[in-house]
Amino acid sequence: MDKKQKQKEQGIAQVLLARAHSPDEANRIYTEKIQQRPLFLAPSSPPPADARERRRRERQKKKDLRKKALKPKPLSAKQRRKLGVYEVPKQGQKYATFEPLHNLWVGYIREILGNEIYTGGEGSAAKLSSADFHGAEVEVVRSGCVSRVGIKGIVIKDSKFAFEIITRKNQLKLVPKEGTIFRVELPAPTPEKAADQDQDQEMKDVATEVKDVEEEPPKMVFEIHGDQFMYRSSDRATKKFKAHFLRKL
Repeated sequence: MDKKQKQKEQGIAQVLLARAHSPDEANRIYTEKIQQRPLFLAPSSPPPADARERRRRERQKKKDLRKKALKPKPLSAKQRRKLGVYEVPKQGQKYATFEPLHNLWVGYIREILGNEIYTGGEGSAAKLSSADFHGAEVEVVRSGCVSRVGIKGIVIKDSKFAFEIITRKNQLKLVPKEGTIFRVELPAPTPEKAADQDQDQEMKDVATEVKDVEEEPPKMVFEIHGDQFMYRSSDRATKKFKAHFLRKL
């Protein structure tokens, strides 16, 4: 009985220390590290001097709480799907609407590749892997689902697992990346045109009239393996792709 009463008087900290250490060592640890340990308090502002100042602080506090309550919270993924934030409306599902986006993408990808648009190689492959494909014109050349082969159009949404493509017939197609190979044809500017950019417009018109048959401009053709491309465009921009053997090929 005396032992239990003594434990109550000592406190839980001393009882636990006594179980692990000798009595002298337990008393020393309790005195140095617990009993004499300073308690740090966060500094607080002094109380208001008068009632007027107290009322002013209360009004300011209510005003700050109201501002915080009025601040809109970001939508969750479920709410965004329910509201259809990222869905293209029916009246906007037209190929002609996204042709300017495709022209912008062609200029963007030409600027990224530079002279590698003519030579290709590992350098261009790394740049294309981290590029954004919103606005690219792609064609499905191989797929686990045969009905998807031949779909061709402009990419209007490059998500993690699928491409949303608008075709020339104004049809919106959702094509999964898994098990699909996409072909991209990028028109490359001819070296002659690049060298003649500083010439007068009249000289270009004369050179065009002399040619009886117009040659088809050169194109850089590459294929995207969807199985290795299942990343968002923002994630691909910071990811390092390494060349390795693929058993499926």
